[in-house]
Amino acid sequence: MTAGGGGRAGRFATLTRGRAARVGRALGGPARPGRPGRPGRSGGQAARMPFVLLVVALLGGGLISLLLLNSALNEGSFQLTRLKKETTALTDEQQALQRDVDAYSAPDALQRRAQELGLVPGGSPVFIGPDGKITGAASPAEPPAPPTPPPSAVPPGTQPPSPSATPSQSAAASSPTPQPNQPPGR
Repeated sequence: MTAGGGGRAGRFATLTRGRAARVGRALGGPARPGRPGRPGRSGGQAARMPFVLLVVALLGGGLISLLLLNSALNEGSFQLTRLKKETTALTDEQQALQRDVDAYSAPDALQRRAQELGLVPGGSPVFIGPDGKITGAASPAEPPAPPTPPPSAVPPGTQPPSPSATPSQSAAASSPTPQPNQPPGR
């Protein structure tokens, strides 16, 4: 029995080693000495790794650069919008100031303002030549006659103001529209 029992144990051990060898070869384990192993399976993976890392790095760098470019374009767009609004506001202000200047520089507005300040139209001019010779006759400026309303503007039954009336009376009678005391240019 010992011989038979020993034989069984030996056969079982042999079968187990054979199965272990097949499983090891299937899993890609180390080749036995004297048998060629599978050609460079782990060597191929090692050669592909730098290429994969390079592609991932290029894709990541491209995405980051696109993000930065997009951010710069958005910032420029916001600045452009702000500057357009500011330009519109300044253009409106410039046009309002130009209207004020035009209103103050109109001939009737200049005459009315001059009269408010007590100025009168000048007489004939006098010129002094380069040699010191005076041309023309100097005379003091005389106050203008008070304006008389046109005949159609005088209500029936009233008389126009007489030219002998004092300037303060004629100014009160004509009652010009009061202008606000606002200096030109706001």
